[in-house]
Amino acid sequence: MEKLKQWQMTELNKEFSLVESELPTISENEALVKVAGCGVCHTDLSFWHNGVRTKKEMPLTLGHEISGVVLNGPVHLKGKNVIIPAVLPCGDCELCNKGRSNMCQNQLMPGNDFHGGFASHIVVPHKFLCPVPDSILENYSLEELSVIADAISTPYQVMKKSELEKGDLAIIIGVGGVGIYGALIAKIMGAKVLAIDISDEKLANAKKHGVDACINSRGLNPKEIKEKVREIAKEVGASKYGWKIFEISGTTAGQELAFSLLTFTSTLSIVGFTMDKLNVRLSNLMAFDAKLIGTWGCKPELYPEVVDLIATGKLDIKDFVQTFPMSQINEVFRNTLEHKYNKRSVLVPDFNK
Repeated sequence: MEKLKQWQMTELNKEFSLVESELPTISENEALVKVAGCGVCHTDLSFWHNGVRTKKEMPLTLGHEISGVVLNGPVHLKGKNVIIPAVLPCGDCELCNKGRSNMCQNQLMPGNDFHGGFASHIVVPHKFLCPVPDSILENYSLEELSVIADAISTPYQVMKKSELEKGDLAIIIGVGGVGIYGALIAKIMGAKVLAIDISDEKLANAKKHGVDACINSRGLNPKEIKEKVREIAKEVGASKYGWKIFEISGTTAGQELAFSLLTFTSTLSIVGFTMDKLNVRLSNLMAFDAKLIGTWGCKPELYPEVVDLIATGKLDIKDFVQTFPMSQINEVFRNTLEHKYNKRSVLVPDFNK
């Protein structure tokens, strides 16, 4: 008989502990999924290192970026390869019915509300599981596709929410894990894409994959950066108005820069997260007739569109994902905390090895 094996967080900043138990039984609304891969997200680091409170108390199995195979559940899903959305809404409340299911107040998040994906198996509500077509597996392993559940779907939702149009200047601040996908998706949508970061390596990677222009902001003040952005907008044939700015770095400096780049009819989207507070003049939104929006995860209804981008070859993710045995979870978390990886790390169960 298979066992449920999980790497659990028992204390802040302490090593994860391997625990074993019987496979749980499921209700009629649930599915038992055998985990193929689970991505390591900075939200996991926030829970483990920064002390951001989880809904479920420790011990807790983290991990919300999950792909796997349905072992038990509804007939139409049994044996199917699936992506588990990082935000699992109820599907029936006021917000769900208004098309804002990602903000469902009854939502459940793996690795936060219940035990997540750094495990051999996971039990989840089956309502919004996203099937993975067999054709996509000709080019990608199922574990690599786990990053769809957050790193790719989150920027996809915000690009749509920002009303990004062909020819717009899309300014991506922070082109690491989530940001590089945001840049690629903006390019697919027809935008002129400018990447801003403090890492030459990340900027070179963005440029290699089709970004139109890059700025290393290290040592530059916001006024100098804004002038460079104006020059680049002219060079790439984008308007000096209506810039779509995406703050994905999750840093104070990144968010302050993003706000300083507002211009006439701009839209600023906040994707990155920090606990720090900013000192900004909100009247700039009025003066520029600009918009400031936030985004939380991605509603499951959009997942098939994201999968299709990859299945059709429009979005190539091979260069941005690296896999590790799940038994290396402690090393991977430490290295991620120390910014030693330039790709999204995915942990692959190796409990039987």
